[in-house]
Amino acid sequence: MPMKALPASQLDPRVKNVWRLNDALWITLIMLPLAICFFIMTFFADLAGIARLLFILAIVLWLVMLVVWLVVLPPIRYARWRYEITPEYLDIAKGIFWRKRYIIPFIRVQNTDTRQGPIMRAFGLASVTVSTAAHEHEIPGLDASIAEDLRDRAAELARIAREDV
Repeated sequence: MPMKALPASQLDPRVKNVWRLNDALWITLIMLPLAICFFIMTFFADLAGIARLLFILAIVLWLVMLVVWLVVLPPIRYARWRYEITPEYLDIAKGIFWRKRYIIPFIRVQNTDTRQGPIMRAFGLASVTVSTAAHEHEIPGLDASIAEDLRDRAAELARIAREDV
């Protein structure tokens, strides 16, 4: 049996910049204390040589991570992130290495929400979350007005599905 086609809808392209900014902040917050420790260690005579090497390695690792997470991964992640809403279910496909496909029947949906952190708000984007008893599924990086419409439509389809039972 052939595999079902990927969902038709993609995220807003601006989400790639949100991911880049988010990842740059996290990578820097993780690597900066490490680099500072190695830099301080260079002032101690018996640790100076190895500390200098570790400091340089930390900077190189930070730069490599920035290139991978800011240049390489966002376009791939964006291309693999798809969703589609039908009268019966929400279909979500995502993942670069570990691809995941979720089919969420509206009969199982308990709650729908929109979320918008400061970075997403700056880009005019929001996320839609659809909650079931077992899990919460998120569609990130939608235009704020599209996210509100999708949230309302999902809530209405969930209400209709419960009434049909």
